[in-house]
Amino acid sequence: MIRSIQLKFGSAPGQEPVKLDVTPVTVFVGPNNSGKSKVLQELYDYCRNGVRHPNNLILDSVELCNHPADQVPGIVNDITLQPRNNESVHPSHIYVGRNTHRNHVNAKMFASSLENPNANSQHYCEWYLRMYTRMLGGENRIGLVNEQGASDLLEPPTNFFQILFMDEEKRDEVRRIAHDAFGTYFVVDHSNLGKLRLRYSLVEQRKGQERNLDEDAIQFFREAQDIAHASDGVKAFTGIITNIIADDPKIVFIDDPEAFLHPILSMKLGREMAVAASSTNKRLFVSTHSPHFVMGCIQSGVPIDIVRLTYQRGVPTARTLPSEKLLRLMRNPLLRSTGVLEGLFYGSVIVTEADADRVFYQEINHRLLRSDPDRGVPDCLFLNAQNKQTIHQIVRPLRELGIPAAGIVDVDILEDKGTDWTNLLKSGFIPEVSHNGLGQARSDLRKKFEASTRKMKRDGGIAILTDDDKEAAQNLFNQLAEYGLFVVKTGELESWLKHLGATGHGPKWLIDIFEKMGENPDDPNYVKPDAGDVWAFLDLIGRWFRSPNRKGIPF
Repeated sequence: MIRSIQLKFGSAPGQEPVKLDVTPVTVFVGPNNSGKSKVLQELYDYCRNGVRHPNNLILDSVELCNHPADQVPGIVNDITLQPRNNESVHPSHIYVGRNTHRNHVNAKMFASSLENPNANSQHYCEWYLRMYTRMLGGENRIGLVNEQGASDLLEPPTNFFQILFMDEEKRDEVRRIAHDAFGTYFVVDHSNLGKLRLRYSLVEQRKGQERNLDEDAIQFFREAQDIAHASDGVKAFTGIITNIIADDPKIVFIDDPEAFLHPILSMKLGREMAVAASSTNKRLFVSTHSPHFVMGCIQSGVPIDIVRLTYQRGVPTARTLPSEKLLRLMRNPLLRSTGVLEGLFYGSVIVTEADADRVFYQEINHRLLRSDPDRGVPDCLFLNAQNKQTIHQIVRPLRELGIPAAGIVDVDILEDKGTDWTNLLKSGFIPEVSHNGLGQARSDLRKKFEASTRKMKRDGGIAILTDDDKEAAQNLFNQLAEYGLFVVKTGELESWLKHLGATGHGPKWLIDIFEKMGENPDDPNYVKPDAGDVWAFLDLIGRWFRSPNRKGIPF
């Protein structure tokens, strides 16, 4: 029913606005307050009233699908309702609707809106699209599994419990999905005459028993667990799946589908929702903070669009993320183990050489932000590679997705040459024409360190060089910093906060430095940020993230 949508902005100021030819699943990701929930609401409002609202912040326009003229009479016939006893019908009008939705509409105008919805968007949406559109928020999707009326089974179903009770094929599909998720069997219980409720059973109901009320059936219902006593996760998962399969909406909006679900269940939900949407010609629009849900959607093999929204310093951006690149991140063992997909939901990412580096810089950043929101790096995810040679494997794919990712390396990056050095430059998207000059500077500086006969990492970094050579090193590091690649000029992780007297290396040093830094902000010995040392280093990184002219992020 929706052919395409266009947003009001693109990947950067001045870039073309994002336009999507809608696939079965469209997933909006991004940091908090980036507009994910807002775009769902704007799309939902359009589907219900067909009006392009001038106050929309994200959605610019929607293109609807035309229904072929030869199909229109069949559509009209399928949803035409008989008037009720107390209803009058205008000679040129008909009643149309489904479930509890009814409209008294002009028959010719209704048919015209189906055939050319973009020219009659308000009538099309109010009279037709609205009845096939659902918004499943956090509260109402748990309530979807509450007891529903059985009504008159001789009449068309008016709720999706009735549909499941009457439709064995749909009931079996829900049962398959639920058993895969929970290991128990989904049941529609009709033992409370006039009411329908959902249960989960440890044993499978005998074929043909589902609509019986003999002693065996009643005992079966008695032993099965009423879903009212299940966890919110079971209720939310069941509510979404039963609504999509049984109620058969054509357009579904779901905000935070992962709410109440553990990661594996969230992944299964993403996969099953994508498959259900594709197999029944639905369109799902989802806002999520869960990499597991995104992974489930991608692993389904169904065509999907993933759009990353950001809103920083008053500047909104939108970028489509190629599924094949995300799939590559999911398949790479290093990237999968480091949780790189979490970067989709943060404003920025910092990648360090090792886990101890990650933990230390994350704590430094936390204290900076706590002391002054204008310092440090807000909304930042810290990840670690296995060493400096593998940092590029995380930084580059994140930047290819438009996610600002900075790398922190020790000063001995100057010892790396050939492929390792080139990979680092490429991960920062430094123009290739600059590689030779930077490589020559690296080589010359390495020789200067070797001539000093001192260890560049352990003996003070560039401080062991002469003033001229120190300036040359700083110039090189400044060029790398322009592209979000930051070198510890004092040597290595353990060179920070030397005045505290921490000893050891790696995890041992980390434990010692944290003990000396203190953990209670109210303790007079608690170490707070000052103007130099590692605090200034994180401030430098923060300025790159905040800069509207930062280099190294491809459009």
